[in-house]
Amino acid sequence: MTGLLAGARPHIVEVATAVPPQSYTQTEVLDLYGMADPRVRSLFANSAIERRHLTIPPVEAGTGRPRTESQGELLAKHRESGLAMGAEALEKVVKQSGASLSDVAYLACVTTTGFLTPGFSARLIREVGLSHTCSRSDIVGMGCNAGLNALNAVAGWASTHPGELAVMVCIEACSAAYVFDDTMRSAVVNSLFGDGAAAVALIAPQDPASPQDPAPREVPSRPDGARRPEILKFASCLIPEALEAMRYDWDDEHGKFSFFLDRDVPYVVGANAEDVIDRLLAGTGVLRSEVAHWIVHSGGKKVIDSVMVNLGLTRYDLRHTTGVLRDYGNLSSGSFLFSYQRLLDEGQVRPGDYGVFMTMGPGSTIETALVRW
Repeated sequence: MTGLLAGARPHIVEVATAVPPQSYTQTEVLDLYGMADPRVRSLFANSAIERRHLTIPPVEAGTGRPRTESQGELLAKHRESGLAMGAEALEKVVKQSGASLSDVAYLACVTTTGFLTPGFSARLIREVGLSHTCSRSDIVGMGCNAGLNALNAVAGWASTHPGELAVMVCIEACSAAYVFDDTMRSAVVNSLFGDGAAAVALIAPQDPASPQDPAPREVPSRPDGARRPEILKFASCLIPEALEAMRYDWDDEHGKFSFFLDRDVPYVVGANAEDVIDRLLAGTGVLRSEVAHWIVHSGGKKVIDSVMVNLGLTRYDLRHTTGVLRDYGNLSSGSFLFSYQRLLDEGQVRPGDYGVFMTMGPGSTIETALVRW
């Protein structure tokens, strides 16, 4: 799927993130769970991750290890931790946008680490006090790529509702999806994912000549004077032959849901990265060499390296991606927004710069977006 956005092009007004208060080094996690297998310890040590925020239960008396959580307890963690992180990120992004909670006209919530009915969108509306007339949607179960899938939907809504504030919140309590055992399958997942939420606010500028609103809302400026990027285009790529390479499904042995990541995932993603980027840039007049900023999902060291090699990027190009992986691990759908926040904080963006967002996940899927400051 490709296409330039029709109508008023939405601008990314602000981004905000939130994480649980507890964080652990890789060694601390291993020691906490008594992981002595040298293969598992090597996997954790060579993950390019130094620290992650996780919600881990207290150490159980008599065992010296955190209590094993039932599937029901994991779902409760997903709900409670997710709602706390999501509310914090949502309130921060609205405040940073210079708006009030009553201004939010559309809310999209993204998650893959649990299932709720009603979902996070309804719960956040009640939790933070958004208008009961706020339009909403929940994107559930799409995986690490889902942040851009939802951003596409939010951008479409914003472009047809100029002047209205739309917000997307990615909520991933990945520690609510962990299975602890001695298998390498579980170790791969447990070494990689962290908990976090990220929110992004969008507004499409309203035509001053529009008779619908005598006082049209403008896209606000950032406090530092930097421009808000406009979203130009999205492009997607589904790789059907790798449908089972990344999945979150039921594990009969443990009686829980669990993640599975095939060892060939980095190579599948890398082999298809160039094609989807070429389609993203097709018809825009933008060359790959003219893209100044690359915001790529922190999927893991091998995934990042594969994308870098196949797209001819440098480690500097992906510095924010690798930095987020180092400090937070893989945050699933919200990872790219943590990297985007670091780009803005760096203060290196200039008017006219182009940027590419890129996420990867189950399907296997690659999602991309082109923005311009």
